[in-house]
Amino acid sequence: MNKVLNIVPVPVPPEALGAFAAQIPPAIVFPGFENVFVCAQAGGTSLDSAYETTLADAFVLEAGCRAEEQGYAAVCVNSMSDSALAALRSRLTIPVVAPSQASMLLAALLGKKFSVVTMWPQWHELYFKAAREHGLTAKLASVRDIGVPPNAAELLAGKEDFVFEALEREARAAIDEDGADVIILGSTTMHQSHAYLERVLDVPVLNPGVVAYKMCELLVTTGLSHSKRAYPSPSLVQDGLLSAVRPPVLQN
Repeated sequence: MNKVLNIVPVPVPPEALGAFAAQIPPAIVFPGFENVFVCAQAGGTSLDSAYETTLADAFVLEAGCRAEEQGYAAVCVNSMSDSALAALRSRLTIPVVAPSQASMLLAALLGKKFSVVTMWPQWHELYFKAAREHGLTAKLASVRDIGVPPNAAELLAGKEDFVFEALEREARAAIDEDGADVIILGSTTMHQSHAYLERVLDVPVLNPGVVAYKMCELLVTTGLSHSKRAYPSPSLVQDGLLSAVRPPVLQN
């Protein structure tokens, strides 16, 4: 069995992990693969700033740095922040994939321009940063948001009607006004909106958590992984540095 470690970069209650895991239904999992979802034991909350994304990088690295010795076949960072992507590739030889990079590269394959439609403006820099780092700025038509703060514990539960319509409105503006011919959802916390948007829009809509996971399957089944020339291993491994940090008390 090929186990894939999916890391949510913020601490969430156990029931919220189930909501994240629901974005990858059993029907789309290739035979011989199993998904395990965990969250960072501490760090950021909403990833609304460079301060929080730096904390997330540290604790996602802590959550995944032993994945190879624990028997995992791949690691999937379950956030468009791509937290600790480069660090985990440096530490590990098994494939490590994250949604912003994977989704943007796939969008560039499927169309000439893509837009990211997201929850709130505090996340815009996540996408601009990813586009810059991966040479895709010219492909990024726009980033649009609906001005609604995210909730990593409840995702979109209870807000579906309002949120789905608002996302549709911004996606249509991205297509009609900005020239996008592919839409990327701006967060794995938005996965419940994917089926709706895929139904009402006439362009491909990418569900980033699914895209990243399926890329893990592709790399594992083809025997490929990241180049260690691009992501050299550390000369000194210090995996235990953050193990003494006490997890926060999570409120339901």
